[in-house]
Amino acid sequence: MTISRITPAVACLLLAACASQPPPRYSNNPPPSYRAPSQLRCYSCGRVERINVIYAARQNTHTGAVLGGIVGGVLGNQVGKGDGRKAATVAGVVGGAVAGNAIEKRTNQQTFDITVRMNNGNVVVVNQSTLPGGLQIGSAVRISNGRVIAQ
Repeated sequence: MTISRITPAVACLLLAACASQPPPRYSNNPPPSYRAPSQLRCYSCGRVERINVIYAARQNTHTGAVLGGIVGGVLGNQVGKGDGRKAATVAGVVGGAVAGNAIEKRTNQQTFDITVRMNNGNVVVVNQSTLPGGLQIGSAVRISNGRVIAQ
């Protein structure tokens, strides 16, 4: 009876001795750390570094005077009869031309050079006639079709 008890015990010991264990890991490098998935990169994005106002940037083409004269003449022609209508038309042409020229001059008077440091480190200067609402130094922006757009 003792042999029947010893045989299974010996068999278990022999089987346990045959089992292999993984080799020990000897490395000076720590296990790789977890990396969060990289965020999508915006290659047309950056931050405003500088805003310069440029005065008298564009030449006056007198298109405003011509269009203003046409609109003024049409409106002046709607007033009065006979010689009064002619006088109102002439006054409308002259007044419209003066007003149109002044509007064009004011529109051409200033533009803005916006210096943007892109996310990749490049610096880009964009010249545009208006500033997007709320744009200031340090604002996050995107450049699209040659224009600065606030984000």
